[in-house]
Amino acid sequence: MKKAVILFNLGGPDKLDSVEPFLFNLFYDPAIINLPKLFRYPLAKIISKKRTPIAKKIYEELGGSSPILKLTRDQSDALEKKLNQNKNKDLYKCFVVMRCWHPRAENVISEIKFYNPDEVILMPLYPQFSASTSGSSIKEWKDICIKYNYKVKTSTICCYPTDENFVNAHIEEIKNKIGKNINEKLIFSAHGLPEKNIKNGDPYQWQIEQTVKTIVKKMNIRNLDYTLSYQSRVGPLKWIGPSTDDTIIENSKLGKNIIIVPIAFVSEHSETLVELDIEYKKIAEENGCKNYSRVPAIGINENYIKSMSELILNKEIYKFKNDIYPPKTQCPSNFNKCPCN
Repeated sequence: MKKAVILFNLGGPDKLDSVEPFLFNLFYDPAIINLPKLFRYPLAKIISKKRTPIAKKIYEELGGSSPILKLTRDQSDALEKKLNQNKNKDLYKCFVVMRCWHPRAENVISEIKFYNPDEVILMPLYPQFSASTSGSSIKEWKDICIKYNYKVKTSTICCYPTDENFVNAHIEEIKNKIGKNINEKLIFSAHGLPEKNIKNGDPYQWQIEQTVKTIVKKMNIRNLDYTLSYQSRVGPLKWIGPSTDDTIIENSKLGKNIIIVPIAFVSEHSETLVELDIEYKKIAEENGCKNYSRVPAIGINENYIKSMSELILNKEIYKFKNDIYPPKTQCPSNFNKCPCN
């Protein structure tokens, strides 16, 4: 049987002229701004136009474009090789679909139809589920399938916040960074969300907390000094906290050495390479931190690729209902945005 695996990611502009349309696509997503089209369209136009100059400066730091597509394709290639390495009875082919820039679902569906798989497996590159990330990508894919009348068996790996191999990938990268120096302050940093999203039943924050809790427990380092914080706040709404920049300032003033762990990003992009590495490092140094560094995103770490491949190959073990294959750790019932609830 032929199986197509779709890796979902956010995407990023491929040149400076793409920054504004990329931002428009981001803010036009109803999972980001939950308003009727009549109001969402002009609001997305206003916000994207206003934020473009700031965003262009960020991407100028990266050489004029985001590296996320190349890095996602590297992950796709590594996963496809891993899935097919033992000559399974099934043949796997991986495809990349970005939510806010190319290649979009509407572009990729023709490639998948040409491949003509017996099954499509949806694999978000968001280990922790949020309606605004994984949920949005999965919905767009299903909407495109309806639009083009494409019907094929589809399975969804909705999230994997405490998967053993995913956790091992983070632990390996953390230990490579800290070595024997366990006196640093580990700050686990995840992309934030408006507080109202969580109150409305989004499981993202709970899943982030489970990831950190599982990593720390498995690392088993006595008196490990760590905390969890959230970055990338935009707009006037109250976001979940504490904020990463405030946490950095607080610990820098205490004279602590800081190591940042990007806990929700699996590839490098503007939030890691610019926000964490440049902007937050400057904040740390201005507030007295003498030693600021960051653990790399897990990217093509062998354990992360193994995590995704085993979740796919063994997905029937995790089958919950219909086509949903959740992690072993299921969300509490009050998180109604979780696909399992």
